[in-house]
Amino acid sequence: MFVEVIKSKIHQVKVTEANLHYVGSITIDEDLMDAANMIANEKVQIVNINNGERLETYIIKGERGSGEICLNGPAARKVAVGDIIIIISYAMVDFEEAKTFKPSIIFPNAETNSLN
Repeated sequence: MFVEVIKSKIHQVKVTEANLHYVGSITIDEDLMDAANMIANEKVQIVNINNGERLETYIIKGERGSGEICLNGPAARKVAVGDIIIIISYAMVDFEEAKTFKPSIIFPNAETNSLN
């Protein structure tokens, strides 16, 4: 049997851009992606702390070191620049493995989105 568990989490980053007229997705600074063990095209859940909105989308790799967190396409209507969000990905894991599985969780600086 498999269960869905949290695989990765970027806890509380600031939205730097909302681009309504883009194909879709969330653009994330590649440094944050690496630190959280996330990859381009991975499905993620976005939780907006400011307004309670929740949505699913996929990742586009952003410029390394930029601090970029940009909601694109229709997702841009669910955030405002400056909102604080949580980005979560999940994985299907064997039930026994899930008991000891450790997710990658990072806590960037919420003002700069940096790892410092």
